[in-house]
Amino acid sequence: MQEPTFLILTALAQGPLHGYGVQQEVAALSGGQVKLGAGTLYGALDRLAEQRLIEVEREEAVDGRRRRYYRLTDDGAGRLAAEVDRLRRNAAAAAARLRRRATALGAT
Repeated sequence: MQEPTFLILTALAQGPLHGYGVQQEVAALSGGQVKLGAGTLYGALDRLAEQRLIEVEREEAVDGRRRRYYRLTDDGAGRLAAEVDRLRRNAAAAAARLRRRATALGAT
């Protein structure tokens, strides 16, 4: 799973958000490292909706503009949980190898 997708699903894990809210949460979650432009964001939201990982919860009009609120589906939560597990395993393997490296370098 690509980082923007992971961050979008993570943003929606705490509850429904409109597109701009997702954009702001992704920036906050990544410490400002991932900034999704509107075209990228809405393309990703459409793709995730097609994959049934998220869905439109509701729409409302604000100042004459349509605002969609997206929510994580059960399938989306399952995919996000699987990705969290994968990342934990990879991080644990990397940490173990770094510890072995430090031990080996300290022994020489």
